[in-house]
Amino acid sequence: MAPGRISVEAFTLLMTANEPNVAPNDGVPTTEPIHGAHEQAPEVFADIAHDPRDDARPTIGRRVVKPDIDWREERRGTLPGNRYVRVLRSQERGFTEVGPGTLRAGASVTAPRTGAGRVAMGIKRALIGRPIASENAIHERLTKVKALAILSSDALSSVAYGTEASLGVLVVAGAATFGYILPISYLILGLLALVAISYRQTIFAYPNGGGSYIVAHENLGVLPGLIAAASLLVDYILTVSVSISAGVLALVSAFPRLGGYVVPLGVLFIILIMVGNLRGIRESGTIFAAPTYVFIVSILALIGLGLFRVATGDPAATATPRDHLDAIEGASVLLFLRAFASGCSALTGVEAISNGIPAFKKPESRNAAVTLVWMAGLLGVMFMGVSFLAHQYGITPRDSESVVSQITAQVFGGKGAPYFIIQIATCLILILAANTSYADFPRLGSILARDGFLPKQFQFRGDRLAFTIGIAVLTVLSTALYVVFGGQTDRLIPLYAVGVFVSFTLSQAGMVRHWQREPGNHTRQMVINGTGAVATGVVAVIFGYTKFLYGAWLVILIIPIIVLLCLGISRHYRQVAAQVRLTDDDTLPPVRSGEQVVVVPISHIDKVSLNALVYARSLSPQVVAVHVTDDAAEAAQLQEQWERWGEGVNLVILESPYRSLTGPLLSYIDLVQRKRPKAMVTVLVPEYVPHHWWEQILHSQTALRLKASLLFRPNTVVTSVPYHSKEG
Repeated sequence: MAPGRISVEAFTLLMTANEPNVAPNDGVPTTEPIHGAHEQAPEVFADIAHDPRDDARPTIGRRVVKPDIDWREERRGTLPGNRYVRVLRSQERGFTEVGPGTLRAGASVTAPRTGAGRVAMGIKRALIGRPIASENAIHERLTKVKALAILSSDALSSVAYGTEASLGVLVVAGAATFGYILPISYLILGLLALVAISYRQTIFAYPNGGGSYIVAHENLGVLPGLIAAASLLVDYILTVSVSISAGVLALVSAFPRLGGYVVPLGVLFIILIMVGNLRGIRESGTIFAAPTYVFIVSILALIGLGLFRVATGDPAATATPRDHLDAIEGASVLLFLRAFASGCSALTGVEAISNGIPAFKKPESRNAAVTLVWMAGLLGVMFMGVSFLAHQYGITPRDSESVVSQITAQVFGGKGAPYFIIQIATCLILILAANTSYADFPRLGSILARDGFLPKQFQFRGDRLAFTIGIAVLTVLSTALYVVFGGQTDRLIPLYAVGVFVSFTLSQAGMVRHWQREPGNHTRQMVINGTGAVATGVVAVIFGYTKFLYGAWLVILIIPIIVLLCLGISRHYRQVAAQVRLTDDDTLPPVRSGEQVVVVPISHIDKVSLNALVYARSLSPQVVAVHVTDDAAEAAQLQEQWERWGEGVNLVILESPYRSLTGPLLSYIDLVQRKRPKAMVTVLVPEYVPHHWWEQILHSQTALRLKASLLFRPNTVVTSVPYHSKEG
């Protein structure tokens, strides 16, 4: 076998060898340093003028180089011997000095530097707009008018399916139970009032945001807080899927030819809402406000005209079912409870305003409380109005047409222009109801990430100050759920509202504990929140019991899984913090001046590999090049070339008969580290960087695979040495 070549069989002997008194036989040179390897590096900051402020600054062992520097360039003039110095102020490089040792990056430093990057940035700017500086976040807050559109669209849109959900349960017992829709609606209205009053107290008690997670976490403990958070996260995902499916149903009711495109239409609407929210909360409010208010006005007009026609003796208002109903099961208390639980889906989204208090303009609490009262009042009037008209006109659910569509056709005497206006408005509000989830899911995710229960990426704010990761995750999960269930509202509704009532209950129970801790007499507040906790807790139990076999079991299963996942993430972050935290007993680690071995994997003798070798020789005299091959002839040819270009660096050839690249290389590094346990091994990976991004796919990505394999090895430094195509 040729010198410098190691076979797979030889690896066994090398790895099992244990000869501490013998020089390591791993191909790494132990001779004198290579000439030029440790020559004095040029002084990079030699032209920085001394600043008197430096003498007053503390130093630890050496002078601190200030970042607030000016660049000096020496240039030649047009005449022989004529030279001058050009001073480039920091502002010219995209930075502004804001204090001693502190520079502020300007917008120009984020500009892309390649043609492809500029094209991508242009598309991004067209979709989501120009970036907003962090100090302008205060200007991105919402007025009450916009907040009602963004944070109340979920609750208000439930008017379109709340009554229908109850009727869908009642009609299975035939016409005999049809009349129960009104008492059930009255119960739901009372529950709405109780929940709204309770959350109004929460808004003033937690002016920085009184979401269920914060209230339960601070007053009941970590586990109840995480249960509330998991319940809300599941509910927000379901809100997007249910709202979009109901909106598509409203659209199909008006335009039946679209019935075959339910899933593609829903996915398209989810993507559009995602893009709207990536533009920032204030701008999304501007975009979505008009459809919300068109829906409110349209439904109020429908209810007003409907009540007038009923009061004036409309012959169609017979209060008996218009369709023939066959009794599939008998009337029972369980049936009544199921209908009540289904109708309670109208209360989803009520908590959104208390979650989003920081999004309001000042005074935040007062504006949020006023908006909550507006929302509760409008929701109560519209929900009862739709339920009353559905009862008076004998409307029953149909697979191909929604209850609101049937009521509109009856009240306006056919499917004319008013009908299509209301249907389009209903479609839009249902689709935009998902916007409430897009406002609260990312915000809740960022809070959980701040507390260490979700990945830190959820705290990232994008160019428009939106929580980009949270928006993306919500889009992916809700789209997947919508596609799996085929966009069918009746299949998604049973999963809905379990989580929200669990969070209602924990939030109200937490508020009771909050009032107990507060000094003074808060008996009235405790009674209100206590009653709310009991009422919503009963509804949660009813919902879970009556809807368990219809799909609620899935939500009940997922919530504890999310809680366990959050606890696992938190445990990891605590362990990491304990490992890296500095204490008063810690000292600065000594500068590592021991042996350093540099390993350079090469595939060919070319400018890319030589570029890496030159850099390797500047780091350490102990450099070894490693070539993994399954072709003996090719390896022999490379050895011949190495005689000319190797510059005295040892070349080790690893024969790999099974064509593996990373396995032999990792085993060789294991050998080096075993023979030299005190040495730091640095792996320099030569990497060719094409001039155009699309050319990257034409290369084998070997460097990427090597770096991925080496990244998690202890006592191993992995560095890329790029060779850009324009260099040669």
